[in-house]
Amino acid sequence: MNKPLTPAPQRAEPALTAHRPTREEAEAAVRTLLLWAGDDPAREGLVDTPARVARAYEEFFSGYREDPVELLARSFEETEGYDEMVVLRDIRLESHCEHHMVPIIGRAHVAYLPAGRVVGISKLARVVEAYARRLQIQEKLTSQIANSINDVLQPRGVAVLIEASHQCMTTRGVHKPGVSMITSRMLGAFREDAGLRREFLSLTRGGTPAPEA
Repeated sequence: MNKPLTPAPQRAEPALTAHRPTREEAEAAVRTLLLWAGDDPAREGLVDTPARVARAYEEFFSGYREDPVELLARSFEETEGYDEMVVLRDIRLESHCEHHMVPIIGRAHVAYLPAGRVVGISKLARVVEAYARRLQIQEKLTSQIANSINDVLQPRGVAVLIEASHQCMTTRGVHKPGVSMITSRMLGAFREDAGLRREFLSLTRGGTPAPEA
């Protein structure tokens, strides 16, 4: 039976205190950046760039218009008593570094141990996307995904692992291509049970867990 959950109290997101500019103001800001970079926003190749950038930003940062709690609030209790690990791995992740506003590209692996209810698997991917499509640091992104699943579904445990490449490191600064960053957040049974953590890590690496000795 498909029933809405009563979500647990959520951590408040930072309030937007500044006035949100109009599209025209956003496009004017892009023209200013083009001038500052040393080019002419009036030339043929750039004349439509401000509008294109504004549209791209709507897509890049669409997560600010998504409510992860709402995405998770509808779950299913007809599970025939299923209480083993649910794992969704290799979720494509596209975010932007909040320090330099350049891409973070990687993948997320999400798992939880149901406590009587499960959620549609597409909702897990959409929660990842809702938080990823904001200005982020990877550590915060990892915690936000895990905390939301834990607070709303109230499972026995949650595990989130993110592997990503940061263009603020690969295309500028130290210029170190091929470097990836790994972060994880383990809650409930995944934090308490080392064997469970090993099973999750084995599954996300594409293997099957070895039997316990």
